Amino acid sequence: MISIPRLRFDPADPLTDRAFMRLCRANPDLRLERTAGGELIVMTPAGADSSSRNLKISGRLYVWAEANELGITFDSSAGFALPNGAIRSPDASWIVRARWEALTPEDRQGFAPICPDFVVELRSPADRLRDLRAKMAEYRIEGARLGWLIDPKRKMVEIYRPRRRVEVLTAPAALSGEDVLPGFVLDLKGILEP
Repeated sequence: MISIPRLRFDPADPLTDRAFMRLCRANPDLRLERTAGGELIVMTPAGADSSSRNLKISGRLYVWAEANELGITFDSSAGFALPNGAIRSPDASWIVRARWEALTPEDRQGFAPICPDFVVELRSPADRLRDLRAKMAEYRIEGARLGWLIDPKRKMVEIYRPRRRVEVLTAPAALSGEDVLPGFVLDLKGILEP
């Protein structure tokens, strides 16, 4: 297992939003996140297999969203400034159109100050399950209405919803977007299987 570096900053000299943005712009090939505690997380690039699986998720979500125009989809390169101060980048996400359009054009240009309504994290070989679970719990606390942690290695999916226990499914064929993504069903062919 590869250890993902976490860099801690002195509380007297924190990693501010502006400094984090400058760091990201100066290093466009890196995938960076900031925790609510101000730690910088440098994530490894996705391997080819994980990237292919993630593209299937994002692509299927995008096709559904374009057909119904209920919201806006994002891939893994989008960063969101969560209410708790973290800046996170889910592997795929979606925001209700009215919430997105309520943001100013300036807010949309940077790390949008909003938690997506729907988030997906796809576990890659470099990811520690406990870190992903903590991230999913954070999304739920910060306002996500539905979240999927998809783990191809274990052939399992964990479903996160507000004020409910995490539901764990073993080798499901598909996932329902429920009332958050009405009519969306994610076929897991090519995502959970080898």
